[in-house]
Amino acid sequence: MSTQTYLAYDYPMLSVFWSMLLFFLWIMWFVLLFRIVVDIFRDDSMNGWAKAGWLVFTILLPFLGVFVYVIARGKNMGRREIAQARAQQEAFDARVRQAAGDQGQRSSVEELATLSEIRARGDITDEEFNRAKELVLTDHGPVTGSGTASSSAYGR
Repeated sequence: MSTQTYLAYDYPMLSVFWSMLLFFLWIMWFVLLFRIVVDIFRDDSMNGWAKAGWLVFTILLPFLGVFVYVIARGKNMGRREIAQARAQQEAFDARVRQAAGDQGQRSSVEELATLSEIRARGDITDEEFNRAKELVLTDHGPVTGSGTASSSAYGR
């Protein structure tokens, strides 16, 4: 046998499996630790001393601190995360509505003017025009779907 040693020979497959398992468990524990630190800062119900105490506990005794925090306060971690996600979604929606403004909505005057133009071109009958005008005046929105040519010609 030569002086060369092979890694596969020195490190059996079961040891590779256990090493990978421990490595991924270690990564998952760090993810949990960072989520707990974020949750400590996110929680508005705790005062500053309680937050400092939990941080010191999770830093000085990391494994015990993480497990005790998950047992003691883990039930509300998900609720706080969901509340944070909803607040972010509402802020995003408000920003989109503000940026869009009222560009997508047409006033009833514009709707009636468009309907008059469509009727003048002869694309809709007087009966269809009256039905569409009633819908616009009663704030049921623009006419879509009913009528022979009203839905396709209305958007022109």
